[in-house]
Amino acid sequence: MRYSKITVLLIAFLVFAGCTTDDPGQGGNGVDKSANLKTLGTSATDLLSSEKFTSMRIELVYVNGHEPTQKTIDNLKRFLQERTHKPDGYTIFKRAVASSGKAPFSIQEIADIESEERTAFNAGDEIAVYIYFADGSNENDTSTKIVLGSAFRNTSIVIYGETVNNISSRLNAPDKSTVESTVLNHEFGHLFGLVNLGTPLQTDHEDSSSSGHCEVDGCLMNANVQFGRDLIDMVDNNTTPKWMISASSTCRLMGEVIE
Repeated sequence: MRYSKITVLLIAFLVFAGCTTDDPGQGGNGVDKSANLKTLGTSATDLLSSEKFTSMRIELVYVNGHEPTQKTIDNLKRFLQERTHKPDGYTIFKRAVASSGKAPFSIQEIADIESEERTAFNAGDEIAVYIYFADGSNENDTSTKIVLGSAFRNTSIVIYGETVNNISSRLNAPDKSTVESTVLNHEFGHLFGLVNLGTPLQTDHEDSSSSGHCEVDGCLMNANVQFGRDLIDMVDNNTTPKWMISASSTCRLMGEVIE
């Protein structure tokens, strides 16, 4: 089956949608947070199936000025509905928070912010995911390599909102919703255990130079989303890239992932 590619006109950036398996610890406040503070990929089956959790709650926290678009939220809900099985539904609630003043961020600082801001944790048959839209960039960004987002725990994602805004505001760039949706989908792929991050490989397709990523060009889970003067064939008409689906699929859909 054919998969969508991304077509972008931008000047020479190599973008890595990064992730980390760091686990900086858990907070207090009398809430059992341990189930949401595990290694990246360990909750893949819980997120994908209804075996233990029949609903999903997304806590989307953003710093003022970096609110995701409604289209991004609609895209995320559709993405989850198409790829996970939660018969009792999905709840996405968002709220604004003040700037931490810590940008550019280390992943430890992002984890510290989560400890202060996160309020949604697994409860009963509902699994919780935390997404933070930060007002800055990653501390490891360079003039040629930037990080758009990171899945850094089993149910935790950061999106570097300032970097997203800078990219989407460039001439002939994909719109903000497309950039946000592409990065969110990629990072959720890591929460789902892709590639080789808790979900066993169905085929040998992990990128030897970037663990946790797909080596196939154009795949949603590829580490490199390249923005240059030429058409890169990755976003056609502001459409996010899809999973590759075929008998020799690289990154498989929910039903195949949890076989």
